[in-house]
Amino acid sequence: VQLQAFGGGLVQAGDSLRLSCVASARTFRTYEMGWFRQAPGKEREFVSAISRGGGRTYYADSVKGRFTISRDAKNTVYLQMNSLKPEDTAVYYCAADSKNGMVVVTPSGYDYWGQGTLVTVSS
Repeated sequence: VQLQAFGGGLVQAGDSLRLSCVASARTFRTYEMGWFRQAPGKEREFVSAISRGGGRTYYADSVKGRFTISRDAKNTVYLQMNSLKPEDTAVYYCAADSKNGMVVVTPSGYDYWGQGTLVTVSS
């Protein structure tokens, strides 16, 4: 499956952005989906994930209460990011997993990755 993420940009602290990730797979609903991010000089870290049916969502503590993950029935997963902070600055990646049968929060648990979209939050 191919993933294409977009929606990043340069915003000020306190602003909002919505990231989208479009999947090419006709079997999109069979994939658990996740969002990760990687800041310069840091390892890729988990941000959020959603189960294949959309009924279960997971968030890193650093974004809980500010970010919301969702998915539609067709082929897109979203990450609504509110109250952005400078420490949210990173390249954001979407990822898809079809093998685990459950949501995982580690990058190694995902089979497919999008190209990343840059989010820059100025103070």
